[in-house]
Amino acid sequence: MTIDPAGDANIVAAPAGPLSAGPRITLGDVPRVFHPPHTTVFENLALSARRFPDKVAIQFYHGATTYAALLAQAERMAGYLQHACGVYPGDRVVLFSQNCPQFIVAYFAILRAGAVVVPANAMLLADELRHIVTDSGAVAAFAAGELGGQIAPLLGQTPLRHLIVHHYGDALPGHDDDTLAIPDWVRARSDGAALPDGAVHWRHAMACALAPHVYGSTPDDLCMLPYTSGTTGAPKACMHTHRTVMVSVAGSQLWRRSHAESTFLAVAPMFHLLGLQSGINAPVYLGGTIVLLPRWDRRTAAQLIARHRVTFWAAPPPMLVEFFAQPGLESFELGSLACVVGGGAAVPDSTARLMKERYGLQFVEGYGLTETASFIIANPMAAPRSGHLGVPTYGVDARVIDPETLAEVPQGEVGEIVVHGAQVMLGYWNKPCANEESFIAIDGKRFFRTGDLASVDADGYFRMRDRLKRMVNASGYKVWPAEVEAILHTHPAILEACVIAARDPHRGETVKAVIVLRDGAQQASESALIDWCRASMANYKAPRIVQFVERLPRSATGKIAWRELQEQEMTGS
Repeated sequence: MTIDPAGDANIVAAPAGPLSAGPRITLGDVPRVFHPPHTTVFENLALSARRFPDKVAIQFYHGATTYAALLAQAERMAGYLQHACGVYPGDRVVLFSQNCPQFIVAYFAILRAGAVVVPANAMLLADELRHIVTDSGAVAAFAAGELGGQIAPLLGQTPLRHLIVHHYGDALPGHDDDTLAIPDWVRARSDGAALPDGAVHWRHAMACALAPHVYGSTPDDLCMLPYTSGTTGAPKACMHTHRTVMVSVAGSQLWRRSHAESTFLAVAPMFHLLGLQSGINAPVYLGGTIVLLPRWDRRTAAQLIARHRVTFWAAPPPMLVEFFAQPGLESFELGSLACVVGGGAAVPDSTARLMKERYGLQFVEGYGLTETASFIIANPMAAPRSGHLGVPTYGVDARVIDPETLAEVPQGEVGEIVVHGAQVMLGYWNKPCANEESFIAIDGKRFFRTGDLASVDADGYFRMRDRLKRMVNASGYKVWPAEVEAILHTHPAILEACVIAARDPHRGETVKAVIVLRDGAQQASESALIDWCRASMANYKAPRIVQFVERLPRSATGKIAWRELQEQEMTGS
């Protein structure tokens, strides 16, 4: 499937304005002009395997996979997709798993087959997953063993026809390593048990040793459909080509001065763009090494950083808070860490001070969305400012506009961030109305409306102020209130519900539900409703706080005044 590219010229120059015009922003030794590669995401692996065949590409606890082996496995699995599953170029394939070597193999196998990756959050439940499979029209899927039960019922009931099931433990060496705490669910290996019709074990697919067809994808072919939600509550897929992804990946690594000898700690979930771009695409593009953790474990993370001399770590702030607060951290040699980046929130002052004073590290905040392939505004490494999103990166035109009039606001005033750049998605998959609402033309260029409110200072640094869209950012996971409210309204005791963000010392924000009960349902308790929510939706979406009220505030037009509730929550009034 070929789609017109979203980008501009082949050469992407440094941003206009303060960054390129004067000394107010210091980029250090980072080049001011960026030439994006005219290659596909799969070709990153093929090229790195040719350059560094014997180099470790993936370090999974005590097991290592070289670049040559990674490429061979991806080629073999791509052959199975094409010959056994009938996957054609442009077909969509779901990837439903925690971080593991099989995730990375499957990712590149899908791309090698010319298909489109549909990463699915590993915490989704069956109904949530059904929407993604049906909406994307996915014909095949990869799923981890413990998640197979969520997706197997969709075989034959949706466009899904084939399922390949992997077990994390099969990627571990036969010998053990007692120095690392490997959870039992990670150690679990395939037992060869029978699977539903249409499903096969990973080992069976690999054993078929089928060679793929000649590779024919181009930079402007569709590459992935990562899902994000909107204020309507229905998750939408962002259409990214190889080109949009490559502009983000290559530009971010030039900006952050990473190279082939960089070692990346990959613990952010790879089904999210932060983990996918920083944990797979960036290291493979460079030929670096991925040190892989399937799920967050602060002690094991410290061991792996010290053992494998990790240099680069992309992490949401709550992860860093927990990591640097752990007892005994000073016993680990963390001096190899050179770059710690993330977004979604600033790191608390106490954590930032400890990172700086003890380890010489500064958290470098950036800003991006699924719609922008993650990297679009970032702090310069040589001149980061705490509490700021940063400045527009290579070739990005970012502005702050009045969300009502669409006119650019004066410097220092708050407005909506709109962005134009070669990494911006083509649009939402099969959502013409959403595209009409999300894109506007300014000065003859197509801008994406982020829904985030910010101001820009005299030096061109953006600072987040508020959200135009309703969204809760819980430990880096985006939770869309309308989606949670729709599920809450299926509870027989709930008359009305409004979901807002509440402050949380660990997650940054957490989900709070303000609820009006039906007459006669006053016996419903907070704990019972929280338990029900956890059984009805992905855990990260489930409200952790429930407040019962007699009525919800309303605007003059009769709509629930969620902003009023949000302001009360944040001000404590």
